[in-house]
Amino acid sequence: MQPVTALSIAGSDSGGGAGIQADIKTFHAFGVHATTALTAITAQNTMGVFAVKTLDAEFVEAQVRAVVDDFDVKATKTGMLAEAAIVERVGALAKEGLLPHLVVDPVLVSTSGHVLMAEGGVEAYQYALFPFAEVVTPNLHEAAVLCGVDVRDVKSLDDLDALARTILAMGCAFVLIKGGHFVDVPDTHRAPDLLLSRDDLVVFDTPRIDTQNDHGTGCSLSSAIAAGLSLNRNVLDATRDAKSFVLAALEGASTWRLGEGRGPIDHLGWSE
Repeated sequence: MQPVTALSIAGSDSGGGAGIQADIKTFHAFGVHATTALTAITAQNTMGVFAVKTLDAEFVEAQVRAVVDDFDVKATKTGMLAEAAIVERVGALAKEGLLPHLVVDPVLVSTSGHVLMAEGGVEAYQYALFPFAEVVTPNLHEAAVLCGVDVRDVKSLDDLDALARTILAMGCAFVLIKGGHFVDVPDTHRAPDLLLSRDDLVVFDTPRIDTQNDHGTGCSLSSAIAAGLSLNRNVLDATRDAKSFVLAALEGASTWRLGEGRGPIDHLGWSE
């Protein structure tokens, strides 16, 4: 059976846990052929990000056009875009209709605190890319930055809902706020994710897995959604499958010891 093709536009993680490496592994776990356009090269491992080299926006566009000229891309995921010029260039490609079923993971800062978006990037996401996105998938901290809110003021599901509605108004069709960093809930063993569209609100109440091997969780969730969309699933079903995939990947990696810091998740231990 011939696989469908999906595209990831993202940065490289030299440690193999996140970024475009995680996207490739996730696409393959869903039986989807992975194509890529690199935006940046990072020197990183499980301990953190130590250096970043950003590619120019014209070369990012050249990679995308090379892929879509030859492959029938069914869905696209963006990860680290690094600077406003790349966000704007990707937005222009989306406006042309070249990036179907676009899932935007607005990567702004690494878990270790390394800033992964240059000045002006947040605004570029808002006006140049979100209006063409089918799904936007910020984590709690990214959602707060996008909305100009202090993350310390986000203390309830109602607050998450308010953030999601603000981002939805920026033009995307769905917003999924990932709850992995949301700890001010009555049961801190839960990690609620909130999926909002103009017609519906769904809360995915999933258990929080006690593991330090969670590097690449956000990248993998968004690329799993893109994989599902490439397979003609609707956003709700694609998100539900993606949540199951990431939960299994976290559980599968719970006993690993890859590196001295926050290790990668297990992309190989899940089957639909």
